[in-house]
Amino acid sequence: MLSIQRAASLAAFAHIFPPERQAYPDDEVRTAWRVALADPDVEVYVAELDDEPVGAVSVGGEFLRTLYVLPGRWRTGVGSALHDHALERLRARGRQRARLWTLEENEPGRRFYENRGWMLGAETRVVPFPPNPIDVEYVKEL
Repeated sequence: MLSIQRAASLAAFAHIFPPERQAYPDDEVRTAWRVALADPDVEVYVAELDDEPVGAVSVGGEFLRTLYVLPGRWRTGVGSALHDHALERLRARGRQRARLWTLEENEPGRRFYENRGWMLGAETRVVPFPPNPIDVEYVKEL
């Protein structure tokens, strides 16, 4: 999970989290995955191609919590399949609305979600990793 998230994040967010300024927070991300995997309310799914993990998605509560795809598999349908599976799982869990957070400066990611019917919500939050960019909320009725 860590390697998928790291590769996707370094490729997608270098303009937000310049890797030359600080190392990727492996320990914090690894810990977050350990906590998520131990949480009975969180479901995690991994996409594999040719027996190799290429993407991952997680849901918990009413949130699409994470969605990461290896950069070499972007625009191949892996992200869309993981997204759709996440929403199916939220519906199966009785959710009528889904929420997610994404970086304000993550224009490709925001377009990805907007093209799938997500609407910008009213909430924002400060990301705890320097340089502390802003996350924006998206919501989607299920």
